[in-house]
Amino acid sequence: MPNLLIRHFPRVDYPPCWQAMKNFTDQRDEHTPDELWLLEHPDVFTLGQAGKPEHVLNPGPIPLVQTDRGGQVTWHGPGQTVGYLLFDIARMGIGARELVSRIEQAIVDYLATLDIEAAPRKDAPGVYVGTAKIASLGLRIRHGRSYHGLSLNRDVDMAVFQRINPCGHIGQPMTSLALLGADPGRTAVEAGLQQTLCQHFAFDNVTAAGLPDWYTGALSESPQESPSP
Repeated sequence: MPNLLIRHFPRVDYPPCWQAMKNFTDQRDEHTPDELWLLEHPDVFTLGQAGKPEHVLNPGPIPLVQTDRGGQVTWHGPGQTVGYLLFDIARMGIGARELVSRIEQAIVDYLATLDIEAAPRKDAPGVYVGTAKIASLGLRIRHGRSYHGLSLNRDVDMAVFQRINPCGHIGQPMTSLALLGADPGRTAVEAGLQQTLCQHFAFDNVTAAGLPDWYTGALSESPQESPSP
């Protein structure tokens, strides 16, 4: 049996994806393989469980979803790779702090393959290039199992971050692979993140899986790059 199933989704609406993560976490047992979901969302702002609404400055036409992850407000949308880590961390023998550390280091190591020098910060989860944030983290752990995960800016409209205080930090500079001259495209980014995440979580039996039953195919009408499984 594989210890990790990887699913590559086309662009998928946030609410059904969130519900599916919760359902998977509630229904899994000690034998269920972990899963990694790699995808894009249409434009959406999400506010963490204890998030402060005042950090949502001017959402405009972009919907705001109150969710159950940790952290404050963040944006997901076209040009950003999202990775949801449905991991049994109790089975791995690690806690929340180690989970965050491994995710951050996996992102740092992937960015290094693009000749981007990045680092986490002790005072704020995520990955930074200088003072600018390129990747965000937001997680929930229930019954020793994680869901939600990470987002990495590839080629996004940076003006969207002016509508919020990113992750609750006023004036937080944001950046992307495109701004750094190093965006290889969605398929390559997903493959690179998949590789470094598998290394840092010691997955040695990885299987590409198809789209699950809950996925309805309700995609954004915007053109998109189709990732390889």
